[in-house]
Amino acid sequence: MQYDVKDLSLAEKGRLRIEWAERDMPVLRTIRQRFAGERPLAGVKLSACLHVTTETANLAIALKAGGADLALCASNPLSTQDDAAAALVQDHGIPVFAIKGEDTKTYYQHIRTALDRRPTMTMDDGADLVSTVLTERTDLAANIIGGTEETTTGVIRLRSMEQHGVLRFPVIAVNDSDTKHFFDNRYGTGQSTIDGILRSTNRLLAGSTFVVCGYGWCGRGVATRARGLGSNVIVTEINPLRALEAAMDGFRVMPMAAAAAVGDIFVTTTGALNVVDRAHFEVMKDGAIVANSGHFNVEINLNALESSATGKRTVREFVDEYTLQDGRRVHVLGEGRLINLAAAEGHPASVMDLSFANQALAAEYLVKSGPQLERKVYRIPVELDQEIARLKLATMGIMIDQLTPEQDKYLSSWEQGTE
Repeated sequence: MQYDVKDLSLAEKGRLRIEWAERDMPVLRTIRQRFAGERPLAGVKLSACLHVTTETANLAIALKAGGADLALCASNPLSTQDDAAAALVQDHGIPVFAIKGEDTKTYYQHIRTALDRRPTMTMDDGADLVSTVLTERTDLAANIIGGTEETTTGVIRLRSMEQHGVLRFPVIAVNDSDTKHFFDNRYGTGQSTIDGILRSTNRLLAGSTFVVCGYGWCGRGVATRARGLGSNVIVTEINPLRALEAAMDGFRVMPMAAAAAVGDIFVTTTGALNVVDRAHFEVMKDGAIVANSGHFNVEINLNALESSATGKRTVREFVDEYTLQDGRRVHVLGEGRLINLAAAEGHPASVMDLSFANQALAAEYLVKSGPQLERKVYRIPVELDQEIARLKLATMGIMIDQLTPEQDKYLSSWEQGTE
């Protein structure tokens, strides 16, 4: 079997960590057990470009149980957990092409290798897999019944592909389901981003001025968790409604130009380009810490920082210190890549349980409905989203009410008004 991982001797450690994660993924476990009996993905050749973590390993195992012929590569050069990758190869016979710290050339070579298997379905986190199909491997597009996309950045790219008429097959925007973005983006990113910052810096957040760039679901989560640890949180935004929401949630809101001069720690969560730019570095405090929690390493303008610096050194693992001409130091975490996976372990398994349940059910849905769908980006069907929420509540021992026939009739009619 073809594969490229760091070291197969790490498999035993990975096996235990995959098992640990599985304990907190009861919804995906339920789906995997059904998949093993029904084999809804039989005959599907699936190439997946995802963060290769212990949680992703459990998704891969579920997809294989469902009959998929799966190949897995990394969706970020720094997000791979090498022990999980080794265990998937050695214990489950799943071809994995991912090594933590791989350079850009190797990263894209791994994507190309996964595509060499001529998939009939794609599974993406950031849309690098789909974009490679559309730019380099157009010969594959006709045989792909559909794909799925995990994250906000990828969905933005895919919608651009659709608008420009270049998308060649339907894609399910898993990120847009309520059970994904409510939990993964808000609770998962909120906790794991803080985790990555603390692991890499060991700084006390209480009393610090913590700047969150962007108040989408990820930004909301980071801002809330930072405030919970005692930070004085500032939010920067370009969207007036989100800025208003941040202000009403009790955060200070100001332009990035103003926040740059007062912040101690900066986190980007926008998906945009050069959110922290040259002008911001020029006014930052000595010792400022800058991290990114967006998918791609483009939110911090590292080229501008490099050209402004007189020196650079790695002072801690995942902490690069840039010294500017006036002696001020700016610290960049995790090479500007998504900090929660570069310096920590990503989202807790109980969060990814919902996200990967969406991925598994979206793959099953594409087998049934993909040939009838247009070349567009779709949200996962609402009924599947609600089924995932129902399953999660059941695993938590939580019961909820149901409409009575009388209530159902009232809510579906228009005749009855004020009495």
